[in-house]
This record gives sequence, C-alpha cells and structure tokens, in this order.
Amino acid sequence: MNRAFIFIMIGATLWGTISFFVKNLYEYGFTPMEVVTIRAVTAAIILVVYLLALSPKSLKLKRFTDIKYFIGTGVFSIIFFNYCMFKTIEIATIPISAALLYTAPAFVIVMSFLLFQEKITTYKLIALIFTLIGTAFVVGFLPFNIGGIPFATIFIGLGSGLGYALYSIFSKFALMKYTTLTITTYTFIIAAIALLPSFPFQEKLPILLNSNVLFYSFGLGFLPTAVAYIIYTYGLNQTEASKAAILSTIEPVVATLIGIFIFTEPFSSFQFIGMACILGAVILVQLDTGKLPFKKKVNPN
Repeated sequence: MNRAFIFIMIGATLWGTISFFVKNLYEYGFTPMEVVTIRAVTAAIILVVYLLALSPKSLKLKRFTDIKYFIGTGVFSIIFFNYCMFKTIEIATIPISAALLYTAPAFVIVMSFLLFQEKITTYKLIALIFTLIGTAFVVGFLPFNIGGIPFATIFIGLGSGLGYALYSIFSKFALMKYTTLTITTYTFIIAAIALLPSFPFQEKLPILLNSNVLFYSFGLGFLPTAVAYIIYTYGLNQTEASKAAILSTIEPVVATLIGIFIFTEPFSSFQFIGMACILGAVILVQLDTGKLPFKKKVNPN
C-alpha cells in the first residue's frame, strides 16, 4: 500500500476517536464551542512544547504575511468545522455527525479541480459516489427516511464537511513553504488565539481542574488532534488533496463503532452497508493511477 495512504488513514482513524473525548466533556457541562476551545488550546500547547524541544527553527515564519495560510486552516477550517461537528454530536448522534462530516470529499474534489487542476478521474468519481452513498446510509438518509432528520442538523453537519475540506485546501498552499509540523502547530496557535477571549474562565475554571476533565482535555488535544493532524498532513504532502479526503473517510467508520460500542447509540444493517461503501471508496482510491480522466478535455495546466 502507498505509504502516504497509510499515514492519511492512520490520521483519520485517530480523528475517529474524537467523539469519545467530546461526549465525556459534554457530561461536565461544556458547550460545543467550549470544547472546540479546549481542543485548540491543548493541541497548541502540546505542539509548541514539542517543537521547542525538537526543532525551534520550525516556529519561525518565512514571511509574516504567510499567517494567512494558518488563518485559513485555523479559523476557517478548524474552528468552523469543529463547532459544526461538535454541535451535530450534541443535537444528533455520533454516526450522523461523522457521516455529514464526510461530505467533505465532494467539496475537496471540486475545489482541488478549480485551484490545483487535479484531474477528476473515473476512480475518483466512483469512489466519491461510494462515499456519498455510504454516508447517506450511515446517517439514515437511505433508505428514504430523510424526513426523520431536522434540516438544522443536516445544515450544521454539512458545514462541518465544508470546513473540513478547507483544511486540505489551505494546507496544500502552506505545504509549498512549510513542514507538516509547522503547519499543524500554527493552525492550532491561531485557532487558540481566536477562541480564548470568548471562553468563560470564571465559570468553567473549577471544572477544568477536575482530574477527569484534565484527562479528557489532554487526550482530545493530543491523540485525535496534535498526533492525528501531523500524520495526516504528512501524508497529504505526498498525494493529491482529493485522494486524501476520500481516504480519510475511514474516520466515520471508527466514530460509528465508538458510538455503538461505548455510548450504545443505535446501529442498523443499513449503517453497516454504509460503512462497507466507505471502505470500498478507500480501496478504489488506492487503485487510482491518475491515468483515467473522467473528462479527457481537462487541461492540467
């Protein structure tokens, strides 16, 4: 298997554990935006300490204006998609949140075609169709019971998909100048700076000092955030953004399993079909050599 694909799938698998930490933090009365703040701040601290010890030079920006890339990854992607995702977890279920998040490949394929001239190949198109069908089954859109899901839930969930897609896009630009570790670190520094002023410290500080809350907070910032983003961005540097987005759809499978076995959320045979479709899409992307353009007239230049 392609090494880049392995890194992307490992990163996505770690992302799939997010719901475990988020659900437990909700039990202590934190709101979705407060959990986003906790995630960003803990990840930023972990990454800065790691870089100071490993490679202090990586914290130096080549140009101050390059901060625009990290505003893109930190604010327009991380803050926006995390809020939408955590809110969907709060008002719906983990499988629904994870499935709506993974409408992202559709956004990435279109934006990558427009911005990077990445070809829309037959394999990508089929994999995307499998992904969308799979997420539709997991979320319960199929078979034909979409009416059971409130429009607001769908809208917020789709917002998480768009925000998540933007991370791959902004990262592609940043990777022209910076390492994966630098990008990940500055992404969460910017997100933390933007979020901290609105955090209710007076009200929530005593709760934050609870040993269980500290465990879930550190775990959220470390495993499915700092480690996962470093691994994913490293893999992204070696493949197309559209392929990476489809490969990372292994995340909703992991998230769904956590929802079922840890939080005993409902699961059906149709959700199983959906997960099988998503895994099928991952396999299809690995077969894509880029030699079968969907539209032969597409000019890569």
